[in-house]
Amino acid sequence: MRIAFALLFSLIAGAATDSAQADPYRWCAVYSGGGEGVGGSNCYFITLEQCRATISGMGGFCEPNQFYDGRPVTTPGESAGRSKKRAPR
Repeated sequence: MRIAFALLFSLIAGAATDSAQADPYRWCAVYSGGGEGVGGSNCYFITLEQCRATISGMGGFCEPNQFYDGRPVTTPGESAGRSKKRAPR
């Protein structure tokens, strides 16, 4: 029983540390929602202009993402399997 508990604990602790990542998106849109305490946020904007265009006409504001880590945004297949193209001579 103790071994099973230790194994379960180590799996949970390992999963918690592996999934912790900072956010690569710099800006968050905070929507007003038309009422007090009603609204939401969206932190998937690389530029302030993207964020402002999204909230335009809906109400709200843009703020810096507090979890931004400064790393560039990459898609899962972007770096895997790509060969460097050379300029023709």
